[in-house]
Amino acid sequence: MTRLAQAVLAALACLLLPVRCLEISPEFSSETPVNNVVQDPRTGRVYLGAVNAIYQLDSSLSLEVKAETGPKKDRRSCIPPIHTNCDDPKDMNNTNKLLLVNPSNDSLIVCGSVYRGICSLVSLRNISDEIYYSDNKGEKTYVASIEDSVSVVAVMSSIVIEEPSKRTKQNFTVFVVGKGYGSQDSLKLISTRILQNYGEWVVFESVIDASAVQSIPFVSKYLHDFRYTFKDHGFIYFLFSRTMGENDNKNFTFVSRLCEQDSGYYSYTELQLNCGSRYRKAQAGFVASPGKELARSMTETGQYGSVLSWDKVLFLVASTDEDNPESALCMFPLSKINEKILEITSACYSDSGKINGKPVVYVPYSSKTVELCSSWSVRTAIKHSCGGDFLPSPLASKPEFALKAEPVYTRKGLLTAVAVAVENDNTIAFLGSSNGEIFKLHLSGNPEIYKRSTAGDRVNKNLFFDTSMTHLYVTTITKVRVQSCHLKNDCQSCVALKDPYCGWCVMEGRCTRRSDCRRAEEKNGWLWSPNQQCVKIVSFHPPNLSCKKTQQVDINIPSLPSISPSDQLLCRFGTSETKAVMISSRVTCIQSPNPAAIPPTPEHEGFSFKEPSATFLVGKKEEDPSYLSSSPLSTCLALPRFRVSAREGVCERICGAGVRRIQECLSEEAYYSHFPLICHPANPPFPVSAVTLYNCSQGREDCSLCKNADPKYNCVWCSKKNACVYSGLCDFREPQQCPDPKITDIIPRYGPLKGGIAITIKGSNLGIHREDIKSISVAGVPCVHQPERYAVSTSVVCQIGPVDPSSRYTGTVEVELEGGRRGSSSVYFTYRDPQPTSITPVRGPKAGGTVITISGKDLHTSSLEDILITVGGVVCESSEASGAAVEETTVATPTRRLSSVCVICLKRVEKRKLSLLFSAIFHCLSHRDVFSIISFSLIVFSPLFFSFSVFFSQFEGETRGKNDTQLEFLSPEVHIEHDSPAYRTFLHLDNMVVELKPFHYHPNPTFSSLRKSGFSKAMTAKEAQAFVGDVPCVVNTLQDDKLFLDPPNRAPTARSRMHRRDVTSEPLDLMVSLLKKILDCGFSYIFCAVIVPMLLIVTISCVLVCLMARRKSQQAEREYEKVKHQLENLEESVRDRCKKEFTDLMIEMEDHTNDISEGRIPFLDYKNYTDRVFFLPSKDGANDVMITGKLDIPESRRAVVTQALNQFSNLLNSKTFLINFIRTLEARSDFNARAKVYFASLLTVALHGKLEYYTDIMRTLLLSLMEDYVRSKNPKLMLRRYTMSETVVERMLCNWMSICLYQFLKDTAGEPLYKLFRAIKHQIEKGPVDAQVKKAKYTLNDTGLLGDDVEYSVLTLQVLVLGEGPDITPVKVLNCDTISQVKEKIIDQVYKNLPYSQRPKVDSVTLEWRPGSTGQILSDLDVTSQKEGRWRHINTLAHYNVTLCSPNQHLITRNALLDDDKVFHLVRPMDELEEMKSNRSSLKDKSMTKAITEIYLTRLLSVKGTLQQFVDDFFRSVLSLGVPPAVKYFFDFLDEQALKHDNVDEETIHIWKTNSLPLRFWVNILKNPHFIFDVHTTEVIDASLSVIAQTFMDACTKSEHKLSRDSPSNKLLYAKEISTYKKMVDEYYKGIREMVSVSDQDMNTHLAEVSRAHTDRLNTQVALHQLYQYASKYYDGIITSLDEDPAAQSKQLTLRLQQIAAVLENKVTDL
Repeated sequence: MTRLAQAVLAALACLLLPVRCLEISPEFSSETPVNNVVQDPRTGRVYLGAVNAIYQLDSSLSLEVKAETGPKKDRRSCIPPIHTNCDDPKDMNNTNKLLLVNPSNDSLIVCGSVYRGICSLVSLRNISDEIYYSDNKGEKTYVASIEDSVSVVAVMSSIVIEEPSKRTKQNFTVFVVGKGYGSQDSLKLISTRILQNYGEWVVFESVIDASAVQSIPFVSKYLHDFRYTFKDHGFIYFLFSRTMGENDNKNFTFVSRLCEQDSGYYSYTELQLNCGSRYRKAQAGFVASPGKELARSMTETGQYGSVLSWDKVLFLVASTDEDNPESALCMFPLSKINEKILEITSACYSDSGKINGKPVVYVPYSSKTVELCSSWSVRTAIKHSCGGDFLPSPLASKPEFALKAEPVYTRKGLLTAVAVAVENDNTIAFLGSSNGEIFKLHLSGNPEIYKRSTAGDRVNKNLFFDTSMTHLYVTTITKVRVQSCHLKNDCQSCVALKDPYCGWCVMEGRCTRRSDCRRAEEKNGWLWSPNQQCVKIVSFHPPNLSCKKTQQVDINIPSLPSISPSDQLLCRFGTSETKAVMISSRVTCIQSPNPAAIPPTPEHEGFSFKEPSATFLVGKKEEDPSYLSSSPLSTCLALPRFRVSAREGVCERICGAGVRRIQECLSEEAYYSHFPLICHPANPPFPVSAVTLYNCSQGREDCSLCKNADPKYNCVWCSKKNACVYSGLCDFREPQQCPDPKITDIIPRYGPLKGGIAITIKGSNLGIHREDIKSISVAGVPCVHQPERYAVSTSVVCQIGPVDPSSRYTGTVEVELEGGRRGSSSVYFTYRDPQPTSITPVRGPKAGGTVITISGKDLHTSSLEDILITVGGVVCESSEASGAAVEETTVATPTRRLSSVCVICLKRVEKRKLSLLFSAIFHCLSHRDVFSIISFSLIVFSPLFFSFSVFFSQFEGETRGKNDTQLEFLSPEVHIEHDSPAYRTFLHLDNMVVELKPFHYHPNPTFSSLRKSGFSKAMTAKEAQAFVGDVPCVVNTLQDDKLFLDPPNRAPTARSRMHRRDVTSEPLDLMVSLLKKILDCGFSYIFCAVIVPMLLIVTISCVLVCLMARRKSQQAEREYEKVKHQLENLEESVRDRCKKEFTDLMIEMEDHTNDISEGRIPFLDYKNYTDRVFFLPSKDGANDVMITGKLDIPESRRAVVTQALNQFSNLLNSKTFLINFIRTLEARSDFNARAKVYFASLLTVALHGKLEYYTDIMRTLLLSLMEDYVRSKNPKLMLRRYTMSETVVERMLCNWMSICLYQFLKDTAGEPLYKLFRAIKHQIEKGPVDAQVKKAKYTLNDTGLLGDDVEYSVLTLQVLVLGEGPDITPVKVLNCDTISQVKEKIIDQVYKNLPYSQRPKVDSVTLEWRPGSTGQILSDLDVTSQKEGRWRHINTLAHYNVTLCSPNQHLITRNALLDDDKVFHLVRPMDELEEMKSNRSSLKDKSMTKAITEIYLTRLLSVKGTLQQFVDDFFRSVLSLGVPPAVKYFFDFLDEQALKHDNVDEETIHIWKTNSLPLRFWVNILKNPHFIFDVHTTEVIDASLSVIAQTFMDACTKSEHKLSRDSPSNKLLYAKEISTYKKMVDEYYKGIREMVSVSDQDMNTHLAEVSRAHTDRLNTQVALHQLYQYASKYYDGIITSLDEDPAAQSKQLTLRLQQIAAVLENKVTDL
C-alpha cells in the first residue's frame, strides 16, 4: 500500500489572467481654481464654477462649453449697476460662490462674488445661453457674498404662497440659501429665493421675512461657516460651524432644521453636534443610507439607538480648531437628530425649556432677555410642529444637551471631503484631504483604511459620485474609479484588497464587482474578504491508495461553486485526465491514474512544510477548460519554498534569504495527497529523496478549527494575521480562547409553532468539542442540542421547542459556548403556522401515481424531509414545496375502496387534515375508442398504448378529452402490417395499467370499383369524410362494404389554379377521408348515382323559390327607399356629431387630465367624506349637528357631560348592551327607516376608534338578519337597498364599506370617476341648459332633454377679476346663458385650481359689462327683463346684446331686481303653453306648437357615444381585480354562511354581494360624486349620472332584461353594453372568490390602522351625545330589555345606564 499523494495530482491548474494596463483617470484642468462642482443627474453633465469662468463638461470630463464670468469692473463699496453708481471701478476676479441645478426649467443658478453676490440663470444645455440676469433690482436680490472666506450653500425647494385677496394658493420653485456674514453682503443668514417674477416679487428676491434668523445685531458674535445642506421628509437641514459669542472664538458644529413650508422660519432650530471631544469644526458632510452591515454594527454599539439599513445617516468630517489640525469622521443618524430637536422644542413648549430641571434651549439670534418658553401647553409641540408666529425667534440647544457621537476614524492632517457608498451591504467612505489624497475607508465594526490615492491639489468639499455610482468626481477635477478590481489577476491578491467592491468571480477567473460577475448570486460564485477565502482543497478520500489499484477518489472542496449542467469538471493526474462529478461540496474523480504511470516512492523523509494548496479546472463542455485557482502556498519557515504548478507538472524551487542552498530541481514530478505533497526529482543531483509540505491554513479558516489540528503540525491561531499559521510564523502568543462564535446561516429559516424539527446552524468558531455548546436559543425559545450531529466549529444541530403564542414569532439564533462566549445570527428564524387550504385534484386512482398539489399559506415551513403526507394511511412522496403549494405523488393504495383524508404532517408537529376523496370503479366497453369509466376526471396522466407482441413495438395515442365518466382517444397509427390478434391495447391511468379487451385492429379499407370493404370495422359514419372536388359531402350511411353520400349543395370549383379557366367537362375526383387515410376514386363511377339527383334537386328548388317570391307594390318600394334614406341620413348625422363631440371633448379633457396628473383632483379629506356619506342625506343636510360639530351645552356642564359621554362610550363597547340597545330600538314602530339610517351612522362614528369591535357587532347582527330571511323562505330579499324595512345593520354595512373603500377610491377608482364627472359637466355645458326646468340639450336622460331646438352661439369672454391682479382669463359661454350661468362658468374657469368649497359663490359676485368707457351691471332679472303676460323672461347675454366683450367680475354683494311674476328661461312649461295656444283660432297653429321630443332623442346617442370611454374606464376601475381586503373578507363571509343553508343558491349569493357592494356603495358614490370630491353637482348632471348608475345596477343583476319598443329610452341607450358589463361583474365576483383569503387577524390589523389614522378628526363626542338622545327617548324599553337579559344583569348594565342618565339629564332613577 502506498500513499495516494505519490499517484494523484488532482484537477488543479491555474489560468493567470493577462495583466491589464492601468487605466488613466479622466481629468480636466481649469486655468483658475475651481470652487464648486455640480452634476445634472438626468444628463450626467458636470458643471464647474471657477474663478472668472464656469465650465460645462460631459460625463467623461470633456469640455463642451466655457463661459467667461470675469474679471469684472467693480468695487466692494459700490452698489450695482456699476456703470451708473460707481466712480472708479477696477477689474476684480469673480469667484464662483454657488452653482445649483434647477431641473424645473433646465437652468443653472450661478452666483459670483462681484456685484454684491448677484446671481444669473443660464441654460443647462449650453451655459453660454443666459436665461436671466439683472443688476438693477437692488439689495433684495443680493444672494451670495463678495468675500472669498464666506461660504454659501443652497438647495432647491418649493413653497406654497397663499394670496388672501384671491383666496388661492400657488406653488413656486425656490432655492433656500445658507450664507455666512460678509461686511458688504446681504444681511440674511437664511433666505428663500424665488425664480420668477410674481406680483411685486422679482427673480432672486427673498420671499420670506428672515428676521427670525438675521444676524445683523450680532456680527461680531457669530462667524457662520456653512458646509453642507440637504432635504429629507419635508425638512431642510444646514450643516455649519460657528462661534458661541464675541468673547469666545472657538468653533462648534451645528445642524439646523427648517420646515420646507415654513412661511416665517419659525421652525428653525439648531442642534449642536459633538464629534468626540476635540473635533469641533465641521469640514464636510454627506447623507446616505448606512447599508445592512454598518446599520447592524451601529445598533450593536448602543450609542446610535436602533439603526436600519434604509435609514439616513449624516456622515460628518470635522477637525480640531488648531494650526496643525487632526480630523475625524463621525456618524449621526437623522432619526437621532430629529428626536433630539423634538426634545428641545417639546421642552420649550411644555416645561419652560428645561429637561430634568436643567435648561436645554436658548435663543441664539435675539437680544431678548424674557423667557421665551414659558406659557405654552404640552400639546403645542405637536400641534405646531413647524412653529408659529408666537415663536418669533429660533431655538438652539445648549452645549450640555448636544448630540454626541464618538469618531469612527481619526487621522492627523485635515480631511476636507466625504462621500459614502454602499456595496453588497457594506459601506465605504471616501475621504478627501487638504493635500489631495483620497482614502477608502471600510466602515464596519473595526473601520480601516484599505486604499489611498492621490488626486492632485486640495480636495474640495464637493465630492460626489456619477449617476452609475461607478466613479467618483474629485475637485479639481478628476474622475476616478471607485474600485480597481481589474488590476488583480488572482484570487489571493483580489481578496487581500479587503475592498467590498472587489471579489473573486470564480467561474470567470477574474477580480470584479459583484454586479459584473454573471454567476455571483450562486453560492461561492463571488468570493470577498474578509468573510470568504479562495477555492481550496480540504481533504482527499481515501488519503492513501495502493499503487496497484485504480479506484474513485473523492476531493472535499467546500468553497467550490455549484457546477451547472453545461459545465465540465476534470481531474488531472500528472499528464492524464479523467472526468469528475460534483455532489454537494465534494468532487469525485471517476478513477485514479493507471498504476504503471506511478513512479516508485521512497520512504517518507525530507523537510516538513505546511499543507499544500491545489487547483482544479472547470470548463464548458466541448470547449477548452478554464482553470480556477485555489490558495497558494504559505511562506516557508527558514526553508526553501516550492510553488507547485499543477498544469505544468513541475516543482519550481524558490529559495528564501539566508537558508541552506539546494541545487536546481529540474524535470521534477509533483503528486498530491491529503498529507503530504511530495515532490520527487527525476534526476536528483543531491541526496534528497522527497520534500513534504504542510499548510496550517488549509481547511482551518477559523480559530476553533486551528486549535483542533493535530499537535504534530505545530499550528497556532495568530490573532494579528487572523489566520492559522505555523507556530514559528506568529510573533504573538496564541489566545487561550477563540473569538466569539459567528453564525452565518440557519437551515431551515422557518419552523412550526409547536417546534420539534431540527435546524442546522452554520458558522465559524462554534466550539472545538461538542461539549463546548452550553445553550442554544431560537427566537428566544430554547433549542435542544443534538451532539451526534455536531461538526467542529462550523455546524451545530438542535431541535427547536414550541413558541409561546404571546411572544414574538421572529428572532435571531443565539449560541452560548464554554466560557460565556456568545454568538448571534444576522439572519432571522421565524415560527409560522402552515395552513393548507385546498387540494388539486381531489380524487385519484387507487393505483397511485397522481400528482397532488396542496395549496395553502406558509407550507414552506421546515425542511422538505420534515414533511410527511399520507393519503388513507399511505405515505405520499414529496417532490417540491414552496410558500404556497406542496406537490406530492401518490403511491399505490390498498385494494379496498377509499374515502380517505389527506393528512399533512410536519414530523413531530400538529396535524392538519384536508379531505381527499377517491372513486375508481372502472367499466370498460368494447369495440370503441371511447371508454365509459367512472371518475376519469381525476386522472392526471392517461396515455393509450398499443403494444405489438411480435416485435415489441409501442405506439401511443393522445387523449382527446375526459370527464367524470368518459375518456376519448385517437387510436394511434400503426406502421407494422400484421394480423389484428398480434396487437394488445393498454390504458395507462397514472400508475394503473389496464389492458383493453377486446379491441381489434383491422386492415385499412380497400376500394374495388365502387364497392369497398372494411368501412364499419374501422370507423363510424361521423368519422368519415367525403369530398367532390373541394365541396364536402355528408356521409349518410356506413356499412362494411357500402358508403352512401348525400350530394353537395353547391357546385364544386376547379381542382387547381391551372384548371380555373378550364371549361371542359372533365370529371372531378371523389375523395373519401377515413381518419388519416384518404381514398380517391374516379368521378365517372359516381356520375349517375350522385350528380343527376343533385341537379334534379337544384332545379326543383329554384322553381319553388320563384313561386314563393312575391312582388311588392311600387308604393311600398318607394316608401321603403324613402325611410331607408332618412335612416341613413340620421345615422350619418349621429355618427358625425358623435365624432365631432368626442374630438372636442377629448381636447377639452386633456386639460382636465393634466390637472389631475398634477394632483388637482379635489378629494375630500376623510372627515368630510364620512360626514357627507353618513349625514348629508339626513333631514338637516349640511346643517346637521354631526357636520357642524356644534352642541348646545352650557359651559358650566361641559366637563360633566364629557365625562358622562365617555362612560356612555364604555357602555357601548359592551356587546351585550349594544345588541340589546339596537334590538330594542328596532322593535319600536316609531323607529322608522330614516331614524335607523341616522342611528347607524352615529354608531359608526362613535365606534370608529374600535372598528374591529364594530365589525364584530355587524357580523353578529348580519347573522341574525340572515337567519330571519332564510327562515322566511325569502333569502333573496336580504340587503335590498332603500326599503321601508331597512335595518340598522344594513346601514352599518353600507358605512363599513364606505370606510374600508376610502383609500381604494383615492388610489384607484377616484380618478376615472372624476374624469367621468368632468366629462358629463363639460358636455352638458356645451349646449343650452334651461335654468328653470333643469333640462339640457346634451344629456343622457330623456326626461331631462330639452325638447326645443334653441338657437345659440358661443362667446369667449375676456374676464378681469377686480382686486386680483391684471391677469385676464378667457371664458367660453353661450349667448343664451343666464347671467347666473355665466357667473358659474367664470368662477369655474378663474378658480379651477381651487376646490368648490373655497371658491366664491355665485350670489357673492357681480358681473359688469364694459363695452366702452362705461359699464353695465348684468343681472338675471331687472327692469329691462322682457314680459310675456304673467311670465318674465330671465335675462341672458343675448338680452344685453353681449357679443365679444370684456366683462369684469367684482367681489361685491349681488343686488338683483326680483318681483312676484313667474319666470322662465328657454322654454315655458307645457301646460301654460297649451293654455295660451288654445285661445288661437287655427287648429293648425295649435298642433304646430307641440314639440315632438322624440325627434331629439338622437342627442342621447350622441352624448352617450361621446362619454362611452369615460363610462368604460370607470366600470373597469371598479370591477378590476385590485380588490380591497374588506371586499374579499365580506364576500367570503357571505360564501361561508351560504354553505350553511340549503335554500341559498348561487343566484342568491350573487344578489347578496350585489346588494352589499355595488348597489349600496358604488351606486351611491356614482350618483353623488360630491360625497368624495369637493365639487358642485346640479340637477342636470345628476340626471345623467342616474342613467349611468342605473346601467351599473342592471349589469349587476342576474335577471335578463327583455327590451321592446316600449322600454324606457334610458335602458335602450345602453342595451348593447349591458351584456359586456354583466360579464365583467361575473368575472369580478369569480376573481374575488379565487383570491387568497383575508384572515380575521389581517382584517383587524387593517381596521385598527384606519382607526388610528382618522378617529381623532371625527366628532365622536357629538355622535355619543346624539346616540344618547335615542337612549333617552327609549329609556324605559332599554331598561326593561337589560333587566330581562341575564348577561346584562351580571355586568350591571342597567345600573351603569342609570348612572349615566342621572348625570346627563338629571333623570330620576332607582339609585
